[in-house]
Amino acid sequence: MAVVIRLSRRGAKKRPFYRVVATDSRSPRDGKFLEVLGTYDPLKAEDQFKIDADKAQSWIQKGALPSRTVTSLLKKAGVTV
Repeated sequence: MAVVIRLSRRGAKKRPFYRVVATDSRSPRDGKFLEVLGTYDPLKAEDQFKIDADKAQSWIQKGALPSRTVTSLLKKAGVTV
């Protein structure tokens, strides 16, 4: 099972809100996940990105691959990828 760290969309139509989740690469975007690592709200004045850095680092050390978007968000948050 290949684990990826990616965004899962929540929120209403034209009001996106995302959860950063660790999930199986074969599951759908908004489907089943293993663990919630944080949240991302792109509509705030300053991009609101909250993440549990210890959990994210733990999943990365176990072999999880972050998506491109999550990689850039993690770098902005100061988490080594």
